[in-house]
Amino acid sequence: MPRPASRRARNPAMHDHRRLGRELGLFDTDPLMGAGLPYWLPDGALVRHELEEYVRELERAAGYRHVYSPVLGKRELYEISGHWSHYSDDMFPPMKLGAEDVVLRPSLCPHHALIYRSRSHSYRELPLRIAELGAMYRSELSGVLGGLTRVRAIQLNDAHIFCTLDQVVEEAREALALITRAYVDLGIRASRHRLSLPGEGGKYVADQALWRRATALLREVLDESGIAYESAEGEAAFYGPKIDVQITDAAGREATLSTVQIDFHQPERFDLHYIGADGGKHRPVMVHRSVIGSVERAVAHLVEEHGGAFPAWLAPVQLAVLPVSEAQAGPAHELLRRARQSGLRAEVAAPGDGSLGARVRAARLTPYQAVIGEREAADGLVAVRLRDGRRIGPLAPAELLHHIGARVEARGTALWADA
Repeated sequence: MPRPASRRARNPAMHDHRRLGRELGLFDTDPLMGAGLPYWLPDGALVRHELEEYVRELERAAGYRHVYSPVLGKRELYEISGHWSHYSDDMFPPMKLGAEDVVLRPSLCPHHALIYRSRSHSYRELPLRIAELGAMYRSELSGVLGGLTRVRAIQLNDAHIFCTLDQVVEEAREALALITRAYVDLGIRASRHRLSLPGEGGKYVADQALWRRATALLREVLDESGIAYESAEGEAAFYGPKIDVQITDAAGREATLSTVQIDFHQPERFDLHYIGADGGKHRPVMVHRSVIGSVERAVAHLVEEHGGAFPAWLAPVQLAVLPVSEAQAGPAHELLRRARQSGLRAEVAAPGDGSLGARVRAARLTPYQAVIGEREAADGLVAVRLRDGRRIGPLAPAELLHHIGARVEARGTALWADA
């Protein structure tokens, strides 16, 4: 993938999301809520909301249909899926509800398997793409928790594609292409792609034919996509191999952000089927995929990648309006009104907040600054500063809002149409 133009050298100390995220008022923690359970402040909630809406729109355009499923499940559900026997060390303990044991889910896939199973399906309906931005919970040890990257309550961008065997490669390849598209729009890049394979021990489902079949298909996906990759044993999911899209943080630590997996195990365990052209029952294949992984880890990486200078469509404040003196307060607030009416996130930095130079510096992470002095007010114009140092205009307010709106709607990392 080409390196985004916005990428620059990062100072690990300056760009550590744990420090910068708190300084920018994106998130924080409290001992009474507990370790690994951060809360989102208003600006962080804005970034999260925009990111979630972006991925929903991306998925809808790619033919996904969204669902909601509960965060609890009976222990029996995870016994059927295999999580209880292969993954229970990472799950919270069961809670007693009368005669039943219920568990906070560690994954969304068993719920989506039940949603698929709740209706009969014909081969004509496949591939069926089910997506959800849903909560899941991992019983992480306190020693490995940190910021937004390792948490106990996770909001996962997850999806499961139920398809025929001859559709698997194309569906997995398209999922990988969706990930590539999102990384361009977000201004981030993969450090490498990894084919994650099983290791030794009882952690993995003991069906060698299953592993060989799924691994061969994922290799075909990677080869057809023209993506260089490395194989790594001991990194697979317990039920099957996966393609992991790796990222590197400001300190040089590597982590998985996005995944594509092929699963023959859970369709068998849940007795999933569809009616084929021959009128008989056939087993679908389940493709797991996540475009941005967990929202928490995605935001952490965006903070570190951009140093808080988010792409315009993600920025908590997109336009800062700076009147030079109180005499320009009227035009400044009129521009603010029009900007908000057009759907932009805008604020006025009034003269009472400091000198013009101080206010410009305070708004250095804001993509667009509109300066209104005596001449601009008299002419009905604004002087425009872009975050990257360029100066545009002067422009009429309507023209400025049109340019900003077009960049926000287009997403991506460019600040101006000619960038």
